[in-house]
Amino acid sequence: MSILKVARMGHPVLRIKTPAVERAAIKSAAVQTLIDDMIDTMHEYHGVGLAAPQVHEGVRLFVAALDAADPGERGDDAVDIEPIVLINPEITRMGNEIVEDWEGCLSIPEIRGRVPRAHDITVRAYDRKGARIEITARGFSARVIQHETDHLDGILFVDRMKSFESLTFIDEYSRYWMKD
Repeated sequence: MSILKVARMGHPVLRIKTPAVERAAIKSAAVQTLIDDMIDTMHEYHGVGLAAPQVHEGVRLFVAALDAADPGERGDDAVDIEPIVLINPEITRMGNEIVEDWEGCLSIPEIRGRVPRAHDITVRAYDRKGARIEITARGFSARVIQHETDHLDGILFVDRMKSFESLTFIDEYSRYWMKD
């Protein structure tokens, strides 16, 4: 496995809407290696999600450790959580509840901000074996899925913020806001 270079905000690859992965290509060695490398990279950078565009790949897939807590709140055991792979995700919002909460991003290191997201969602996608799956998610897991799917559409979390008043460096987030 390899640790991949993470694209940072400003790199054009983060602003491109990715095309769907052909179902026949999902089991290919190239896609499976990319998935394994993305999982290793996500763990290396202590993330809970990583989308293909973030590692300079223009394909519609992401990996996520959905049972993990927010990185600011979790312990080192989060690395043991088995990540899921979502290919060609399609999100459906469930209900009308929108929650504004903190987000960070491996492509925008050391920065956090409050982002409004649907509290409850359903996502349909393919898994890494090419099987069709449907996941109902709420709270932090729903937030992660929405954040990573945004990457597949060329959207960063700062684009979703209502105001930049909460935009903060991680040190100040930990010192002043983590209690929220």
